[in-house]
Amino acid sequence: MDLSEIWAHIKDGFWSLSDALGLQWAPRDLPMARRLQTLGAIGWISLVLFGEAFAIYLFFKLVYSDYWWLATVYAVWMLRDNDTPARGGRTFEWVRNWAWWRYYRDYFPLKLVKTAELDPSRNYLLACFPHGVVCTGAFGAFATNALDWYKIFPGMSCNMITLGGHFLVPFFRDLILALGACTSSRESLLYLLDKKKHKGNCVALIVGGAAEALDSHPGEYSVILSRRKGFIRIAMMSGAPLVPVFSFGEPDVFRPLNNPQDSWLRWFQESVRRWTGISPMFPVGRGVFQYNFGVVPLRAPVTTVVGTPMEVQKNPDPTDEEVDAVHAEFTQRLVALFDAEKHKYLKNAENTHLIIT
Repeated sequence: MDLSEIWAHIKDGFWSLSDALGLQWAPRDLPMARRLQTLGAIGWISLVLFGEAFAIYLFFKLVYSDYWWLATVYAVWMLRDNDTPARGGRTFEWVRNWAWWRYYRDYFPLKLVKTAELDPSRNYLLACFPHGVVCTGAFGAFATNALDWYKIFPGMSCNMITLGGHFLVPFFRDLILALGACTSSRESLLYLLDKKKHKGNCVALIVGGAAEALDSHPGEYSVILSRRKGFIRIAMMSGAPLVPVFSFGEPDVFRPLNNPQDSWLRWFQESVRRWTGISPMFPVGRGVFQYNFGVVPLRAPVTTVVGTPMEVQKNPDPTDEEVDAVHAEFTQRLVALFDAEKHKYLKNAENTHLIIT
């Protein structure tokens, strides 16, 4: 048997196994544009899942190299720069304009929709829902310029809020700072909304946070809002209008493992979240060369709709009753936004309802 026959047997065996497993392979004749889009999505999910671990690895490689002194200089500078994430951040538009983000946008694709104007002479708190597994739509809309934020909302800047722990990771912190990220502390939010001299600031906060990620399943829209009142208090203390924001299609980007409330998986996820603030997710999407399984997100369109601002009277020390009243009004506005827009972006809109927990 010559090599050609051996190779033919190997190929036949491979395709037989693929058929038996039901694998659907990506066509080999895909246009370059789609390949670049897939590469953009792979790079993004790799950054989300492995970016911090890789950054820590690079830092220690530098420490134990002939260039250890560079690591020392960076560590000293990082300590001196510790307040930046809570003092308005350090955005670099060049990073927000990377071509990478445009390929990432076109992969799903992602869209940003405006329903009302925002006044550049004021600051706004964007309360974003749902979290999904990894905030696909919100990241594209508010942490990059790929969705034309500055054209849709002229005169407005945007800072996406994330956990403070991310800013403790060397190198990684500098990337997310360049994308406009700031820490989720009260000090940080009040600085952006009330104390920063420059106006026209939009602060994008994923209200449900890591806990909401655990309830992200395709076709389901469940958000955590009933027990989330801190963002209402911040809006009242700063006097910044509240803007409901909803990303339609966000739950469809991944197929997470089934994790009902009474399951061992859910117990494990909740335990890790309580200790670290991060929900251990097991995103199931597609692979690089096949469509059945992997961590690459699915090509599911995500449309982030920015609603009408809700005026909030400035109150430096609101009572619990006052916070509850504003919270109830915001909840009604979020439901109204969902019901008004879902028919445009969801296939089964009539049977899809917003569940608030």
